[in-house]
Amino acid sequence: MTPNNRQNRPGAGWRFDNSYVRLPEAFYARLNPVPVRQPRLVVFNAALAQFLGLDPEALNGDEGAAVFSGNRIPEGAEPLAQAYAGHQFGHFTMLGDGRAILLGEQLTPKGERFDIQYKGSGRTPFSRQGDGRAALGPMLREYIISEALHGLGIPTTRSLAVVTTGEPVFRETALPGAILTRTAASHIRVGTFEYAAARGNPDEVRTLADYTIHRHFPDLAENANPYLALLGAVMEQQASLVARWLMVGFIHGVMNTDNMALCGETIDYGPCAFMDAYDPDTVFSSIDHHGRYAYGRQPQVAQWNLARFAETLLPLIAEDPQEAASMAQDALSGFSDTFRYSWLAGMRAKLGLFNQEADDGVLVQDLLDNMHRHGADFTNTFRDLASGSLPGASVFRAPDFTRWFERWQARLHRQPDSREASRRLMNTHNPAVIPRNHRVEEALAAAAERADYTVMEKLLGVLSSPYQDPPEHAGYHLPAPPSAQPYQTYCGT
Repeated sequence: MTPNNRQNRPGAGWRFDNSYVRLPEAFYARLNPVPVRQPRLVVFNAALAQFLGLDPEALNGDEGAAVFSGNRIPEGAEPLAQAYAGHQFGHFTMLGDGRAILLGEQLTPKGERFDIQYKGSGRTPFSRQGDGRAALGPMLREYIISEALHGLGIPTTRSLAVVTTGEPVFRETALPGAILTRTAASHIRVGTFEYAAARGNPDEVRTLADYTIHRHFPDLAENANPYLALLGAVMEQQASLVARWLMVGFIHGVMNTDNMALCGETIDYGPCAFMDAYDPDTVFSSIDHHGRYAYGRQPQVAQWNLARFAETLLPLIAEDPQEAASMAQDALSGFSDTFRYSWLAGMRAKLGLFNQEADDGVLVQDLLDNMHRHGADFTNTFRDLASGSLPGASVFRAPDFTRWFERWQARLHRQPDSREASRRLMNTHNPAVIPRNHRVEEALAAAAERADYTVMEKLLGVLSSPYQDPPEHAGYHLPAPPSAQPYQTYCGT
C-alpha cells in the first residue's frame, strides 16, 4: 500500500487554487484519502482531462492509478471533506462527505474553476457508521449517466476517472471496490447552507453566501439585496435544470436537499434512471416507496428544496423576520411560472415549433396524455414525430393519436418556418439515444463481473453524440424487452 505523497510526474498540468479552504474551518475537515492496496485505472476521460488543462498521457497508466486513487496527492492540492446537512426524504439530518474528499480546485487554461473530488476514498469524520468506500458498479453508473447528461447538453458534474482499489467492499455481498474522480463547478449544496444555519451562527451563513455569490454569481454583489437576488438566481437555475431533465425523461431518484447544487449542475447519481414508456408516476429507486421523487414530481420537489434554502437566508434578506419571509415567499412564488416557461419552450422545440400560440400547452399535454394511455416510449415517440409523416408504430394508429397528429400538423402550418426547419429543430432537441437502463446494466455487469470495459466504452461513444443516429448505433434506441420484474435502481452507498 503506497502512502500519500506529493511527487507528481512532471507536466501533469495540475494548477490548484483552493478557495474553499479559506472559509471557516467549521465547513470542512482537512484530511487525506485513505490509501488503497492495488489501484488500477480502468476508465479515464482524456477529453475532460485536456479541457481541465491536464496532460492525458501523463495521467494514464500507473500515474493515473496512483493519483486518482488518492495514493498520490498532486502538488498544490489541499484535501478536505466538506460538512453539510440535508433533508433526506423530508427529514433533516446533519451530514457531510462520508466517503468523499475534495482534492482542490483546478484552474483550466481559460481560467475556469472546477472542484476535483474523490468519491469512495475512505472514512472521514462524517462517515458515521459507513466504511467510506464505494463499489465499482455505482461509480461506473455515475460515470455513464453524468457523461450522458453532458452529451445531452444538460448541466452536470462530470466524471474524470474510475480506479479499482484491489480491495473488496462489503454490502449484501463482497463487491469490487472503486474510486470515482468527478469534477464540478462546486459542491456547495442547499444542504451546505442548512448546515451553516443549523449551527446558529448567522455570520457563517453570511460568509457562505458571500462566497457563493463571489464564486458563481459575481454580478449579484452590487445588488441592493444580494441575498434575495441569490435566492432568485438559484431558483431560476433549478427551474431550468429540472425542466431539462423532463425533456429527456431523466429521473434523478434522490432529490434530497444535499443533492441540489447551487451552481445549477446535476449532482449525485445514485438511483437515477431514464424513463422508457411515458408515465409521470415513474419511480425506479428501491427506497422511494411513496414516489416522492417520481418523474412528474421533480418540479415540486425542487421548489420544496428551494424553500429550505430560502429559510437559511432569511436573517440576511431582512432584519424583520416577517418582512424577510414575505420577500422570500414572493421570490419563490415565481418558480412555477419560471419552470413552466422553460418546460414549454423545450416542448415547443421538441415539436418543431418556433413561435408561440396560447394553446401550445394544451397541445403538449394532450400528446403526453395519449402517450401515457398507450404506453408509448417517451424518447422514440418524439424522435419518430420528426419524420414528418404519421409513424408506422401501431400506437400512432389509435384514433386519439391520429386526431392529435392532425392538430399538430395544422399548428405547424400556421407558422412561417419550413417543414425542413422544424425537422432540424426537432432532431436537435429530441435525442435518438439515451442511456437505456438495460444498456447501462449490460455495461456495468460486463465491467464488474468480467472486467470487460469494452461494452461501457462503446456505450459511452454512442452517448457522446445522442442527437445523431448513424447505422452503427442501431439497437441503442430500443427499449428493454418486456420483463416480469420491474426495473429498480439502488443508491449504491
